[in-house]
Amino acid sequence: MLSVQRFFGVTLLAVAIYMISPIIPSVIHMGLWAALLIVSAMYLKALGPLPDNASGFRRFGKGFGVIALVYGLALLIGVLSGGRDVLQPLDGFGSKYASEPTSSNELQFEKVASLAELDSQIKSAEGRYVMLDFWADWCVSCHEMERFTFADERVKTRLKDVVLLKADVTANNSEDQALLRRFGLFGPPGIIFFDQEGLEIDFQVIGFQSAKKFIRSLDSAIPL
Repeated sequence: MLSVQRFFGVTLLAVAIYMISPIIPSVIHMGLWAALLIVSAMYLKALGPLPDNASGFRRFGKGFGVIALVYGLALLIGVLSGGRDVLQPLDGFGSKYASEPTSSNELQFEKVASLAELDSQIKSAEGRYVMLDFWADWCVSCHEMERFTFADERVKTRLKDVVLLKADVTANNSEDQALLRRFGLFGPPGIIFFDQEGLEIDFQVIGFQSAKKFIRSLDSAIPL
């Protein structure tokens, strides 16, 4: 019974981390996952010996604990080395773009403050793809996207023919809420794509993504 309670407790914590991930810094996001996995591994006695007559269930639990411990440590090392991707925690070791931007030539976004302005900008895109970035001054992950992802030269090259729009929802007024509701978003960061006909593409980017991961997202949303 105690094991079941612990399992559901860990599950609830995992769901909580997932739910708040779009509004917390990626450093904290990775740190929370690392802590949860490492502590769970300790409960599963990942480092402790098993008795010779241990059941198959206990052996399975220990194996899962070892995996959780290894991945938790990878997340911890990754976040300390500049990694910002939960699925690729050690990416910071191999990316020269992980710690700082490489160019002062920033991407130029056109601001939209209402649904009417958005529709007008999409209509004037003239057969080009459109990317709409939801941003807020209090959104830490939004600033991380600007500093680490949009500053990457590979991302800039990939977006050179795309119309870039930004919806600043810092004030959270009625116009901001209408923009968020239209795309089913609770808040920033969130990125929406539109095709060359001005229709919304069934693909969204929610939360922070490293440059490498964001390029893969662009490949899915905007084919070359």
